[in-house]
Amino acid sequence: MWQRMNSATGKTLSVGVGCTQHSSADQIFAAVTKTLGTAPFEAIRCIATIESKARQPGLLEFCARHALALQTFSRAEIATVTAPPTPSAAARKHLGIEGVCEPCALLAAPGGRLIANKTVLDGVTVAIASNASGPLSPTTEFNHQQDLP
Repeated sequence: MWQRMNSATGKTLSVGVGCTQHSSADQIFAAVTKTLGTAPFEAIRCIATIESKARQPGLLEFCARHALALQTFSRAEIATVTAPPTPSAAARKHLGIEGVCEPCALLAAPGGRLIANKTVLDGVTVAIASNASGPLSPTTEFNHQQDLP
């Protein structure tokens, strides 16, 4: 149970997503809902990712199915987020940045904070940030998982 959401719309969560080129909308949905835990799906304000993933069919289908805005960030913008809690060896190797889902979630929630660090499920990474003021605490703990191989 979430204690409160301080927003006129109740949409206070920015969900950062990293995924492989062949990730399906269903795989992304499963990873997002796992990471949300007990938080309501309806609290999602936007999905955030790196520009190079903006045309991936599974991500676009997921956003369309759920009427979610897709917000993208450049490598340079992502690099301004210092020391993500869960650095990604894969992002460092392939993109030259320390991570995708955590920095993108934070960039999409200006002044916000991570409420769920990177979770990995079936090739999809998800992190959640909230820009709600005041306490916002889930009763379930979020899982922290290893980086993708």
